[in-house]
Amino acid sequence: MKTVKKAVIPVAGFGTRFLPFTKTVSKMMLPIVDTPVLELIVKEAAESGIEEILFIVGRHGEQIEDYFTDNEELNSKLEGIKGGQYLAAVKKVTGLAEFSFVTQTEQKGTAHAVALAKDFVRGEPFLLMFGDDLMRSEGKPVSKQLIEAYEATGKTVLGCKKVPLEDVPKYASAEYDRCDGRTYYMTKITEKPPISQVKSNLAPLGRYVCAPEIFDYIDKLTPGAGGEYQITDAFDMLAREGKAVAYDFEGTRYDAGDKFGYLTAVIDYALGNEEYKDRLIEYISGKKL
Repeated sequence: MKTVKKAVIPVAGFGTRFLPFTKTVSKMMLPIVDTPVLELIVKEAAESGIEEILFIVGRHGEQIEDYFTDNEELNSKLEGIKGGQYLAAVKKVTGLAEFSFVTQTEQKGTAHAVALAKDFVRGEPFLLMFGDDLMRSEGKPVSKQLIEAYEATGKTVLGCKKVPLEDVPKYASAEYDRCDGRTYYMTKITEKPPISQVKSNLAPLGRYVCAPEIFDYIDKLTPGAGGEYQITDAFDMLAREGKAVAYDFEGTRYDAGDKFGYLTAVIDYALGNEEYKDRLIEYISGKKL
């Protein structure tokens, strides 16, 4: 079984929940304190052993490409400033992995986006990371946990958390017939089920390790609402054939595509920053809430 060294990150969405800001700037470039959401996601991948990353980009693709690729003109100007401190910061980002880019010209759903990665993947397992989902873990990165679950089972792995039952209709529901520690052997996945039909509160949350056979299942999909092809439907087919597991990862997930989720991420990351932590606590403590 091949080691997971590649990651695919779809970032072609319109960012409608952050309009009008996202008319001109990618939602994934919103800063968490002083670091873009997308850079934090890329760091998670790099810390999990990923060496090659493909971005599935859309209308703001040039911003993302500029951020993660070297600009020699800029590098030469930064070289003598602040003892090379700024240059080192820029090079640290571009050196996280080997980056590639492909454009999704039509918005036809998550499975359509993933299908564009087939040539990049070349028959290898890969990490799939969605940009709306920011993961924070005090120990082993969430993606590394999923990679290890894939290595242990040889099956596609869905990163999941148990959520309040009333919240399941916002996500998807992963049903299972048995579990082994944090690994759940799935039988079915239902995308955004009505509360009356929820049978499991185990919800997939934006991190997956896909066996290369996922593309065979994407090819079998038929369009759903809005003519879109959803990756959840491909995962459901795998689950029904016993070829996918859910892993209840350790860590905190933030919905960075939601305004409140984004704000909680900013606050939590700032409270974990030694430079700002004490002043932020003092400021919040002095506010009349």
